[in-house]
Amino acid sequence: MKIACDLKGYTFLSDDTKALDASTLFLCTSQNSPYYEALEPKPESISVEELIKLWELEKLSVVGVTGTNGKTTTTAAIYSFLLDLGEQPALQGTRGLFAGDRRIEEKSMTTPSILETLHNMKQVLDLGCNYFIMEVSSHAIHQKRIEGITFALKVHTNVTSDHLDYHGTVEEYRRVKSLFFADETPKLLNKDDINAISYNPVNAQSYGVDEPATFKVQAFSLLHGITAGIKYMREEATFHSPMVGLFNLSNLMAAVGAVEMLTHKPIQEVCDVVQHFAGVAGRMEVVSRDPLVIVDFAHTDDGMYQVLDSIKDRDISVVFGAGGNRDKGKRPRMGAVAGKFAKKIYVTSDNPRDEVPEQILEDILVGLYGKDKVVATPDRRLAIKMALDELEGDEVLLILGKGDEEYQEIKGVKHPFDDREVVRELLGSKE
Repeated sequence: MKIACDLKGYTFLSDDTKALDASTLFLCTSQNSPYYEALEPKPESISVEELIKLWELEKLSVVGVTGTNGKTTTTAAIYSFLLDLGEQPALQGTRGLFAGDRRIEEKSMTTPSILETLHNMKQVLDLGCNYFIMEVSSHAIHQKRIEGITFALKVHTNVTSDHLDYHGTVEEYRRVKSLFFADETPKLLNKDDINAISYNPVNAQSYGVDEPATFKVQAFSLLHGITAGIKYMREEATFHSPMVGLFNLSNLMAAVGAVEMLTHKPIQEVCDVVQHFAGVAGRMEVVSRDPLVIVDFAHTDDGMYQVLDSIKDRDISVVFGAGGNRDKGKRPRMGAVAGKFAKKIYVTSDNPRDEVPEQILEDILVGLYGKDKVVATPDRRLAIKMALDELEGDEVLLILGKGDEEYQEIKGVKHPFDDREVVRELLGSKE
């Protein structure tokens, strides 16, 4: 990456040794330092810590949210609540960069390079923002793509067996996640999932639906959205949300707790703005209410479990697949989860990438052996059409795996495909 700057007499700043020239200053990071050390002669460089100080980025209160599931929704909720409470937050994550009430940049990696993150922090600081909310992936923790950043608050959602293609084992994945919570930074932990990681108890608070916690759900209803009565210390409060699903109650509790810890506002004042947050595109997004069709990004067995379990009081029809060139071990487990909750199951392609779609389907079907009402086709549009055609009035259709993605990746080519648009088109053709 190479950006325009005015530092030490240079016009540009880069973290790429191949991009260096007489007008470019080099940002030396943990990732690129071996390449820098190999250069002769060595060009002038600046450290991450120096850059943070020169750009005065410590003026931003940085909030990092990590977890297998829930990062995008939780960060978006914290951002939304802070906006409604009169703060000036910014948000960085898979959906892009936002400042105030507008999008600054389009979608990107969950946690980009440290230079891109620092550049984004500089942009939003110049726009008057006082909070910087960011998703923190396990890859970023391991690769030190958050080095030098001082966090005002760190939030834990959950840890399940994902990204094993990168980390190798569940134990290693949990170890890396735990590194994020090893210092004395204020932290907010999911008490219902707390055994999944180790953490430094100094400055730690918790939230929970089932387990006793600092921010505790006392009673809730999932009828017509989410309504919850909660308790924080000696304060009690209630909130209502148009969102769907039990796991979103947990995400909302993480956001409520985080905003209270950041602002120290009365808990009911924080709860009063919850109703204005409708959720994130592609995350339990209601595409149609009659019939009820929901699109979600769930692409792991645990993610599917959380989604399907959250609406198990309905008869469920589900369309899903598994991504190619990713953890193959989760595929039969995904099938088994679908078999546990769904009345009708349509196994299809997700993003097959370089793999043969039919083989991915076979891997999933191992977990569905002996189950009735299972259809398998690599044609995702056909799978959605069959599911809609066979959907009965009292059933809900869940289309899982891609969320708000607008493409399907096959053999290195991204073909236009949006589950939500396909549903709207197919439903429209029925009218």
